[in-house]
Amino acid sequence: MDFLELTKARFSVRKFSDKPLEQEKLDRILEAGNVAPTAANLQPQKIYVLQSKDALEKVRTICPCTYGANTVLLFAYDENADWKNPKQAGIHSGEQDVSIVATHIMLAAWEAGVGSCWVNMFANSELEKAFALPANERAVLLMPLGYAADDAKPATKWHGVQKAIDQTVRYI
Repeated sequence: MDFLELTKARFSVRKFSDKPLEQEKLDRILEAGNVAPTAANLQPQKIYVLQSKDALEKVRTICPCTYGANTVLLFAYDENADWKNPKQAGIHSGEQDVSIVATHIMLAAWEAGVGSCWVNMFANSELEKAFALPANERAVLLMPLGYAADDAKPATKWHGVQKAIDQTVRYI
């Protein structure tokens, strides 16, 4: 499958099976994130792999959208380590860097036959507190990860529905 086919086939999995994710497969998926580009290659991302019973129970009390996954990735960044734009105060790369890393992981997972879902339905500060993230780390997203349940399917109201490219791309 070429890259464009992979991106068109991928969908947000919102129902996971109980089948555990093999460590070797998870390691390869995480490696795809580790080689993702970040601003000035500062790599401020922090990825917490939530798999213990306690961690999964805790995240499920904060976020209603883990969909029964046995692995949930918590993506954060170190705000002391992200790139700061010298031309405009307050502009920095942390969320962008995490987004690039998470996208690499999401697509590598799909290529490996593993489903995922990008989730923002939680209070960031509550998540940071619950998992005792250091004061300099900001939570950005959660990503349930695992094998799709047999009856999992794309959300038809969103999957495969894109604006015409001329509505999103401008040549100047």
